Amino acid sequence: MAVTSPEAAGTAAPSDSGLVTPPGHPWVTKLESVADAAGALVAWLTVGMVLGTFAVAVLRYFLDIGATWLQEAVTWMHAMVFLGGASYALRHDEHVRVDVFYRHFSARSRAWVTMVGVVVLLWPFCGYLLAESWHYVAQSLRMGEGSREANGLPAVYVLKAVIPLSALLLSLQGLAMVLRAVALLRQPASASSAAAAGASRGTG
Repeated sequence: MAVTSPEAAGTAAPSDSGLVTPPGHPWVTKLESVADAAGALVAWLTVGMVLGTFAVAVLRYFLDIGATWLQEAVTWMHAMVFLGGASYALRHDEHVRVDVFYRHFSARSRAWVTMVGVVVLLWPFCGYLLAESWHYVAQSLRMGEGSREANGLPAVYVLKAVIPLSALLLSLQGLAMVLRAVALLRQPASASSAAAAGASRGTG
């Protein structure tokens, strides 16, 4: 039996956040693909963290060899996974949230809550993080900052640059969420309710 996607069938497509995007909104898909790509990329760093930690333990306890650069590399990867994967977690609704009321709201109410949350909370936070971290990275780059430890990793500014990059990725995912919410709110109430009901049946 052939399976037809919601977009191909001309129906609304559900998102992980519980919102529904009407067909014909490619920008939402394009923006969310950025978060998906970032998540897929940093996911491989978790493998590097496991292998790096194992190598550090073997070198230290079996060969009596210190590897400061490798220990720092594991720390760098951990930071990159956390910062680089934030937009992916937001895109798939896997971020930490105390959800008492949201899940019981209608599709239109969830769209309003999402849109207000992005505009009032997420974007100002990302703007502040981007503005503050930009000077932080620029100063590190001018200094040619490296590790404070002997035999540590050079170019610490590369790691610090992940901070504004994370803010940018979160902002783009927030834009996707706003576009999705606006698209839903522009539909008649009866159409959005029917689309949400169809999406829930399709994912149930």
